[in-house]
Amino acid sequence: MRCWISGNAGFLGGHLQDELIAQGHDVSGNDNLLCSSHTPIRGVVADCRHYDNMLSHFIAFKPDVVIHAAATAHEGLSNFSPSFITKNIYEASVTTFSAAIASGVKRIIFMSSMARYGSQSLPFHEDMRPRPQDCYGIAKVAAEDTLRVLCELHGVEYVILVPHNLVGPRQKYDDPARNVCSIMINRALRGEDIIIYGDGQQKRCFSPIGDCLHSLVRSIDAPVSGEIINIGPDKGEMTIYDLARIVLDLTGNKVNIKHMPDRPLEVKEAYCTSSKARRLLGYEPQQDLRECIKEMVLYIKANGTKKFKYFFPLEIVNDLTPKTWRDKLI
Repeated sequence: MRCWISGNAGFLGGHLQDELIAQGHDVSGNDNLLCSSHTPIRGVVADCRHYDNMLSHFIAFKPDVVIHAAATAHEGLSNFSPSFITKNIYEASVTTFSAAIASGVKRIIFMSSMARYGSQSLPFHEDMRPRPQDCYGIAKVAAEDTLRVLCELHGVEYVILVPHNLVGPRQKYDDPARNVCSIMINRALRGEDIIIYGDGQQKRCFSPIGDCLHSLVRSIDAPVSGEIINIGPDKGEMTIYDLARIVLDLTGNKVNIKHMPDRPLEVKEAYCTSSKARRLLGYEPQQDLRECIKEMVLYIKANGTKKFKYFFPLEIVNDLTPKTWRDKLI
């Protein structure tokens, strides 16, 4: 199939691109390089927010499927840079959907986020009503609703996938506002204390990227149009503090764990059921998380640690703004 991936120089889009190519699909895509990892772009440097540009690329490539993976995936930061994050989530998504439909695409796959669920009973399942509690999650849910309306009106198939807490080699590790595991590894290898917000008892399931690729690829032609599907493990949840202990053990560096004040509105416990993904897409976790983190450590060692870069300006700075970002402490 002819597959277009937005955000194909990023962590998720780049891995998905490589897997689709390996399976014989014709793949292209776009990325604005704001959040790119080490994946070479296969396609064009283009911003999803620019309708005419996106439409011209779709018309030229004629994709069967558009996979919208591009995102500034910053949950906590979105409450302090809401304008920037919303433009790069909702506006970018709707523009991509509109251009794809206008070009005659058959199916659109939207990579949503577990932020759609907010804080409610565990484990999160797809029949729950979304209750996002950050601007990033709100924008993702709004994009889901818009996709549903547009596709049902114009006769285009759509699938909403919900990958969560993806980890693995090639993840961006110099962004201080996202990718907690990569932040910890980079700091530990630099000989800097690992920073944890609050008591570290926030509980998550982490998803090795390799475990998710099979299901993501299956979604391009499986009979799942109109479905919302969680993609990720539903067992093995751990606290952020326990994650830090694993990172310390695997890096071998003698640094400390430093606690900082809680981030406002951070969900305390968040993990999903994956029974629907197992049933519809053949999802089955394979890789041990500790082994995946070990691969991340080796990857960052091989590519060299990096100084953290504050890529995006804070729009709202007040007493609630985490001082780690405000004072650039990470």
